[in-house]
Amino acid sequence: MARNNHPEETVQLILSVAFRLFMEKGYEHTSIQDIIDQLGGLSKGAIYHHFKSKEELLVAVMDQMTAESNQMLAAIRDRSDLNGQEKLKTIFKASINRPVQDDIFAVAPDLHKNPKLLFSLLHDTIDHAAPEYILPIIREGISDGSVVTDYPEELAELILLVANVWMNPMIFDSSVEESYRKFMVFAQMMRSLGLDIVDDELLERLQELTAIYQERRKNI
Repeated sequence: MARNNHPEETVQLILSVAFRLFMEKGYEHTSIQDIIDQLGGLSKGAIYHHFKSKEELLVAVMDQMTAESNQMLAAIRDRSDLNGQEKLKTIFKASINRPVQDDIFAVAPDLHKNPKLLFSLLHDTIDHAAPEYILPIIREGISDGSVVTDYPEELAELILLVANVWMNPMIFDSSVEESYRKFMVFAQMMRSLGLDIVDDELLERLQELTAIYQERRKNI
């Protein structure tokens, strides 16, 4: 068998195809054979050489999806020119304005039919993003006086669960109007906690992404 001199290119091709099919068909309804059929002649052995199972492939796809986001979160977390509350606001704006968000919402799956993708999102939110990126910022805000809470760990989880899950139209199939109402409740909740971290610019962007997602749903 010929030696593969560019294994990283093979891995990237497999991940790209798997990501697209998981989004379009759902993880549960995508088989290894479906992926092979889109790999331009690569064999099943090529996949299993790099990934022992479809579940391991899903983990790699999700890791790749979150890697860029995590780099952005870490860069904002580590800035020295912003206080805690300003960092939270900057994170919200940077996250929702990433160009890749348009692509994600344009091919977004129905997460009700993708339980493994949904579980991966929840797992990353609670076990990784909240403690590693949001919690340190909240603790910094407590120290500099811009954030007031006796429960920093719980607040970090709450912010991300509401933003990433409850307001996510891919999970609850929210309309533009429903997204607006949820955003307004989120804004009121944050302000009641002394956190003025969401504004009309974020609202407009959320409605834009929701419209992109709903347009895809109509065309399925």
